[in-house]
This record gives sequence, structure tokens and C-alpha cells, in this order.
Amino acid sequence: MSNESDAIISITPDLALDMGYTYAGGLGVLEGDKFYGAAALGLNYYVITLLYRNGYVDYDFDENDNPVPKPQPQPRSFLESLRLADTYVVRLRNENVEVNAWEYRLGTAHAIFLEPRGPEWALKLTDRIYIEGSVEEKFLKYIFLARGAVEFIRRNIGLENVRYIDLQEAYAAMVPIILRIPGRYRLIIHTPGPWGHPSFPNKLFEEETGYRFIEDPVVLTSIGAAMAWEVIMVSSKHYDIMRKVIPQFINKARFITNGIDLNRWMDPEIRMLYEKGSLTREGLVLIKSRLKNELQGLIRSYKPVELSNGSFVVAWVRRMTLYKRPHFVARLIEEGEFNDVIFVLGGKSHPMDKDGLIYMRKFRELHRKYNNVVYVHDYDVNKAKTILKGVDALLFTPFPGWEASGTSFMKAAVNGVPSIASRDGAAVELITDGVNGWLFGSDVRELIDFVSNPRGKEIDEREYAEFKAKFAQVYDLYNSDRERFYLISLSAILSFAPRVDIKRVLREYYPDLVRG
Repeated sequence: MSNESDAIISITPDLALDMGYTYAGGLGVLEGDKFYGAAALGLNYYVITLLYRNGYVDYDFDENDNPVPKPQPQPRSFLESLRLADTYVVRLRNENVEVNAWEYRLGTAHAIFLEPRGPEWALKLTDRIYIEGSVEEKFLKYIFLARGAVEFIRRNIGLENVRYIDLQEAYAAMVPIILRIPGRYRLIIHTPGPWGHPSFPNKLFEEETGYRFIEDPVVLTSIGAAMAWEVIMVSSKHYDIMRKVIPQFINKARFITNGIDLNRWMDPEIRMLYEKGSLTREGLVLIKSRLKNELQGLIRSYKPVELSNGSFVVAWVRRMTLYKRPHFVARLIEEGEFNDVIFVLGGKSHPMDKDGLIYMRKFRELHRKYNNVVYVHDYDVNKAKTILKGVDALLFTPFPGWEASGTSFMKAAVNGVPSIASRDGAAVELITDGVNGWLFGSDVRELIDFVSNPRGKEIDEREYAEFKAKFAQVYDLYNSDRERFYLISLSAILSFAPRVDIKRVLREYYPDLVRG
């Protein structure tokens, strides 16, 4: 347990607690897992983010199955769980902006949600997560996060008490520009793809901070990495890829492979037996039957599909975007060779991601057309808990080189759900083919433009063939040797649980504060 002078600060654009809509995808969920893990370890931990009054995005569908985005207002229960911790003023656009700092506290861990209270233009900055009306609005949003976080730290924690300031992704890299103290920052890079490395015109920086950067536009990752004393990637492979993306900073870089909060994601009965050392294949089979029944309840709320004990149930569930290759599972379904498999599809797209919206429509069409397909268009943390425990296998299919880590396959594995995974992210560290899951495809360690580069199309086509062959192999194993299949499920739990535990992750991030 740490004392008050050992404050850990994590600044992030999104954060997924078990309530509220203050996240868009994997980064937010990971930061939520760190929050819950830090509370369990008794760390003096502050995660600072924004309070998005209208959340991220929800969807209706029109008569042609086109997804129609709409706001996602925060539930009253979430807002009522917050306590007003402080009110203060920051400067933005040469005006005073009032800030409310709301706190959700769990033991020694504090989740701080910053909200502008005026003037009118400032209220728009935190209306929605990752959804802005202009480049300037987007820029001001993250300047507001930086200034609001810095002022909160000064007023409520004290710089002299801060041990770490971790900047989650490039959007938080505005902080060192505002808080001009050297040697406190670490930049954690959560994605190799260009969307994770935003840039802004240098005139915006000059107007708002007085700095005149040489480059135009200014890349936030470069600023954050230059001003940090350490740069952290989130898997071994991600580190390897980023050596070619930011070679000028690699001498201060290392990797800490992501993990998950077992309390949050692991079925309590599985966890109890695992910790006692008494989890057996036979015991797991009984638990999996219960978890499948719980999944049945969720599925029925979307479609009257029955999960019999003999049916092989697989899931493709994640943020809907092209590099995660939703076309793999769509093509597998449409080719019609596995009509007795139940496919649970889930995920939504950013409203400006045209490809993501196309695949939302595609999944909706598959849901309507095929009796064995269920599409959960409003996939979220709580639905993920039911799906990732209740299916038999997970499909993890990112284009190689583009997934920094991935954690859905970890959440599945600790519940006895092995993955059929491409060789990407942390899957290459954690999955041994045929032992605790299955791997397909090639281990590409460079960023290939898979849309316009002919080589990308070749890799995609070759890997689809491998994916389909591997799926057929797992399907046959499930139907012909169920005992062997469940041994692989058991192996997934036993091999993943110690390695993906968020306590291991926090120990690697804060070795001087987390013992044992």
C-alpha cells in the first residue's frame, strides 16, 4: 500500500467504468481495469478524464438497415454516483472557463471527470467522446483536458506528492506543454495506426500556448514522446513495430503487455476454483453450461435463437473498424459451410468511419437473413461480460501489425473461451497454437496499408484462407472430441490468468509502489 505522497496520475481521453458512457473502445476499458486494479492494491491512484454529457454514440437502423447515429446520454444513476470534488477556472481562448471536477471513488482510487460549466462554446467541447465539429474544437477539447487536469493536480494532490504522470495516448500529450516540469511524464502509446497519432496546425498551438513549433502540422505523439522520460508500448510486437515508426525515441522506450482486471472479467466460480488449484475439465464443463444459459438470456433479447448443449457458439465482438477485419466473419457466414454454428456478432462504429458503418449494416443484414446469426449492435462493457464468458470460441482477426495489444481474447481466455486469432498484438505472446487457442496468418511486423497496397490485399486473401481452414479444424474438434476441446479451454485459463492479471501490469508500471 502506498502513502499520500506516492500519487499516481493517469490522464486519458476515455475511461470505462461499469456504469456510464465515458468510453469508445479498448483504451477506455483498459483504463477502467487499471482503476479497479489500483483500488484493490490500495494505490493512491487518480485517473483523470472528461465528463461527456452525451457519451459516445448509439444507433438506430432505418428501413434499409442503415445505421443512424444518435447521442448516448449519461444514465442518471451514473451522474448521481459522482461527487463534486472541486470547482475552479482555467484559461481557454483567452477566456475564463469554469470547471467542475467530479469524482467517483473506490477505496484509494479516484476517477476524476472534468466538465466545463461555461461559457456556452466551452460546453460543446465535452458533449461527445471523439466526436467534434471542427479541428479547432478537437484541439480545444484536449487543451481543456490538459489544463483542467493540471489545475486539479495542483489544487487537490500537490505536485510534490506526484510520483508518476502517465499520458494515455497522444491526446494526453498536451499536458507537458501546459505543466512545465521535466522528468515526470511517461507516454503510453496504445496504437500503431495513424488515427492514434493526431496532428494539429501549429498556429493553434501558438494562439493557445505561445509555442511556435518548427513543424506544421504538429504531431502530438512526437511532442509527448520528446517531453516524456519514458515511452511505453503495450505488447512485445507493438514495441517491435513502433521501432520503425518512432526510431528517434526508441532509446527511451520499452513495453508492458496489457492485462485485465480478473475481478471484473473472470467468472467468480471459475476464479475461486482456479485460486484453490481445483479447477478441472469436468468442473469447467458444468460452469460453461451455466454461462451459456446466461448468454442465452442476452441473445433472446435480440432474436429467438436457441443455444442447445451441442451447438458451437462463436463470437466476433469489438469496435467496428476495417483493420479488425469484420469481413472475415461475414464472408465465413455467407459461404454457408457452417450453418449449424451460432455466430454472435457485436460492435459499433465511430459515426465518421464509413467502412465501420458499412459493416454495421452488413452485420444487421446477416442478423436478418440467417437464423444462426445474432448481431448485438449496442455492444458494451456489461454485454461483453456475458458474451465473452458464454461462447465456446472467440474470433480475433486484426490485420497483422495494426492491433497494439488487444484484450478481448484475454477476457475470453480466463473464462475458458479460447480464441482463433491472427498473429497480432499480444496474441503472439500469449497463445500457443493448439494448446490454449489457435493462431493463423503471418506475423507481419510493419505497418502495411491493407486498403490500397496490393501486398495488403494478398496478405488478406491468404490469411482468410488460413482463417477458414483453422476455423474448420476447431469446428471438427468441438464436434468430434469435446474432451480435447475442453482441455484447451482449461489450458487457456491456467496459462492466461497469471500473465494477464492487471496486478502484474500495475507492478510493471509502478515497481516501487506495488510489491509482491
